[in-house]
Amino acid sequence: MAKHDFGIIDSFEENKWYSVYEPEKYNCISVSDDLIKELIIKFNDELMTIKTYFQVTTQPGTGLDYNGVTLVPPESLRQFRDIIIKANSQYQSQELKLLIEKVLYAEWEYKGNT
Repeated sequence: MAKHDFGIIDSFEENKWYSVYEPEKYNCISVSDDLIKELIIKFNDELMTIKTYFQVTTQPGTGLDYNGVTLVPPESLRQFRDIIIKANSQYQSQELKLLIEKVLYAEWEYKGNT
């Protein structure tokens, strides 16, 4: 089954390409491809308001890069979490619940390091 992995980068390195697949390094959790597709279809307008980067911090974007690495900066975590919470109120998915917990932890870590 195809999946999308979500992890936490402790600190973004400028100009570093995060395209190498390292799920263990970032303690990733997986969300099924079918669920991500549904989320993108139903919540695309909201996702497209989230400031993100694609692969590297010099490539700003919005929303999720379906086929590549999306970097969600600390200032976008809350907005991303709120969308996932809203989506999970419909889907009641354990995968999305774990993603919400992952984002909450990232927010907590960021606040502790600033």
